[in-house]
Amino acid sequence: MFESLKKKFGGAVKEVQGEEIRKSDIEDNIRNILLESDVSFDTAERIIGDMTDFISRVKKRITRTEVSEALKSSLTNILTENSTDFDILNPGKKPFVILFLGINGTGKTTTVAKMANYLKKNNRRVVIAASDTFRAGAIEQLSILSERIGVNLIKHESGSDPASVAFDAIEHANARNLDYVLIDSAGRMQTNKNLIEEMKKMKRVAKPDMTILVLDAMIGQDAVHQAETFLKETPFDAVILTKLDTDARGGAILTISDQLQKPILFIGIGQEMDDLQSFDPEWYLERILPD
Repeated sequence: MFESLKKKFGGAVKEVQGEEIRKSDIEDNIRNILLESDVSFDTAERIIGDMTDFISRVKKRITRTEVSEALKSSLTNILTENSTDFDILNPGKKPFVILFLGINGTGKTTTVAKMANYLKKNNRRVVIAASDTFRAGAIEQLSILSERIGVNLIKHESGSDPASVAFDAIEHANARNLDYVLIDSAGRMQTNKNLIEEMKKMKRVAKPDMTILVLDAMIGQDAVHQAETFLKETPFDAVILTKLDTDARGGAILTISDQLQKPILFIGIGQEMDDLQSFDPEWYLERILPD
């Protein structure tokens, strides 16, 4: 995973004579790598600026090690500045209601099931609300997945009121003293005004304790544009980034971390129910920076 980006960074550091590299050679090399790897121009410029500040403190010619340290320092800042100490396994409220947003194709519905599986494996009791009632396939998909992982699912007929499904799931959780309610939601295009109004109604009815936006790493910078549209209409608290196992370029995490200023809580790294893990900046840095 991310082998291509790691190889490019390694080449940028080693592509010099001897053990030193001129400062003037650094900017173009690193900038081109970042832009080719789905890092936005603004984020790339921030990284270059950080590196320039870092290496300006050393002598006129710098070593490969110093270049690597400057790059790591900048990326670490981006990945950690919006991190959170929130422990999803101990949220301090019961039931803890989480609303999942995202357009069709991001893996949102599967992510809801993966989160339920994660919580159950940590001895938490969960119910899922199949509130994407506009897509019959989503209800069927959650029916199959919830049965597979062994958690309750509240569902209504296709085309019914999504907010009423969420309300019933919360009532179910209260009656049975469950720990979490996970609410799937409709995923039509984020510019669809009817969808936006439905999301606003869902928030009014469900009063979620946390709203998570599910984004697809494969679409790179377009994920940021999607998120910015959601932020204007239906604010969210955190991000789950999916399909990292198929993200050939590897830079989407950097752009999302920098520009959205929201924590990335989890990442999807495969198709199986266990392929959801808490996001760890060190885990990512180890996979993109040269050894």
